[in-house]
Amino acid sequence: MKYLSILSFTIFATLFSCANQNKKETLSNTLMQTNDTNKLDTAVFGAGCFWCVETIFQRLQGVEKVTSGYAGGTVQNPSYEAVCNGTTGHAEVTQVVYNSAKISFEELCQVFFSIHNPTQLNRQGHDMGTQYRSAIFYMNDLQKKTAEAVKNELDSSKIFDDKIVTEITRFHSFYPAEDYHQNYFNLNKNKNPYCQAVIIPKLEKFMKTYKGKMKTEE
Repeated sequence: MKYLSILSFTIFATLFSCANQNKKETLSNTLMQTNDTNKLDTAVFGAGCFWCVETIFQRLQGVEKVTSGYAGGTVQNPSYEAVCNGTTGHAEVTQVVYNSAKISFEELCQVFFSIHNPTQLNRQGHDMGTQYRSAIFYMNDLQKKTAEAVKNELDSSKIFDDKIVTEITRFHSFYPAEDYHQNYFNLNKNKNPYCQAVIIPKLEKFMKTYKGKMKTEE
């Protein structure tokens, strides 16, 4: 089983920083032209257990709301148990509502690829099944092109040992997960061993690498 090494994580963050610096002037000009400082957009990502993914995106500057749920399946209003059984076709996902004047969809994609191993098919670590697949559910053609461009750039740069298997597919529907899944880490970090063993180490690594992108308080 292969995981992102600290070196790969650092290289990814460096590429992320350089790319954003090159685009800073263009982004600034665009914002001045639109004069829109509160434009909310939505993105949907699947990167393994939604508790982990929710925890990361909640802490990013520009992210207004994060909801754990299910997408990509064929059954309406699926339950957690049904999704875990693999009978609905859904993936565990997070729906991210963000201010595109503060953080772009491209930046969200770069964060997405850095917080899980997108070369693992239908699993993340010990979490196995199609519900844990790596996926980006795009809302429009621009999101599709952006997600594909980020994925192709990462494959070309050989940051990962293996080829990225992330599914990039059109968004159709999102079903919020049960209430007890929402804001899970913040409410259970001292109660659930999974939070201690899996989420906290991932969060600490992310906060150290992307500290300039984090909210000052959660």
